[in-house]
Amino acid sequence: MADALLQVEDLHTVFGAGREAVQAVRGVSFGVERGETLGIVGESGSGKSVTALSVLRLLMPPGRVASGRVRLDGSDLLPLSERQMRAVRGARIAMVFQDPMTALNPTLTVGEQIAETIQAHQKVTKAEAWAQALDWLKRVRVTLPERRLRQYPHELSGGMRQRVMLAIAFSCRPEVLLADEPTTALDVTVQAQILDLMDELKAELGTAIVLITHDLGVVAQRCKDVAVMYAGQIVEYAPAGDLFAAPKHPYTQALLASLPDWRRPRSNEPLPALPGQPPSLVHIPPGCPFAPRCPRAFALCPVRVPADTHLEEDRTVRCLLYEPDVEKPAGLISDEDGHTEDGGIVP
Repeated sequence: MADALLQVEDLHTVFGAGREAVQAVRGVSFGVERGETLGIVGESGSGKSVTALSVLRLLMPPGRVASGRVRLDGSDLLPLSERQMRAVRGARIAMVFQDPMTALNPTLTVGEQIAETIQAHQKVTKAEAWAQALDWLKRVRVTLPERRLRQYPHELSGGMRQRVMLAIAFSCRPEVLLADEPTTALDVTVQAQILDLMDELKAELGTAIVLITHDLGVVAQRCKDVAVMYAGQIVEYAPAGDLFAAPKHPYTQALLASLPDWRRPRSNEPLPALPGQPPSLVHIPPGCPFAPRCPRAFALCPVRVPADTHLEEDRTVRCLLYEPDVEKPAGLISDEDGHTEDGGIVP
């Protein structure tokens, strides 16, 4: 992470105060380099979207960043005033939301919304901003771009609206793009087109992308590194190839085990599933938050909070099984192939 363009360090985000405060993000750290893509995966409610909103400081009260650092090219964004942050949002860091229908202004035309973003960050005339808006619609391959400029969001399809969101996000050539489930509710063909567009613009502009998604297939194909979140924490961080080849954290192993696999023999047996539910972020249990659902938990897990353990230079895992000073029961440590010492398959 030493060369990371965007560096998030020990980020804590809470909603409310006192005993009923929701600890939505707890000690999250990650980095993404220029021209690379980091994937963030995890269950709904694990803190993925709140992490992205915290980076841009777009949290609505009572949400707030309690502590941590968000460094963009070495400069911490959290101490900046709101006026200074407005100069960063859209210009240096942009965001694509999962529902363009609610993200776009229904009372403004597509052209007005793209041109407004351009004029907010560039010293150009209205005519020049409109010309750039038309150019960006062409670049994201919107059909009939001259006509779309004067249409409203409700007149466009879901795929077209997401292309408009990409045009707005990339119109000021941002250094970082935060993409929060950008292909939700789109059919498979359109999903691939949107992701291809993001990859093309990333390569052209050198933009760093943080891709929040539930789609592990997309992560495997398009991300350099992966951060797996659970209960507001990153429980495993690794290069994508390493993580899919040999997942370390029991939660990551369970996520991958739940995927359909064409190599498995056909049967009526359901896919493996984790029992239970993620813990309440208001009343987080002591010890490891995954312990109540973990098939490899042992006596220390419910009482000791696991720390980040560096397995390699670019790989960490938050699990007591990998902490060198913790005595583990025999048969619980998995090898590179995901098998336990006693020969069983990790779920």
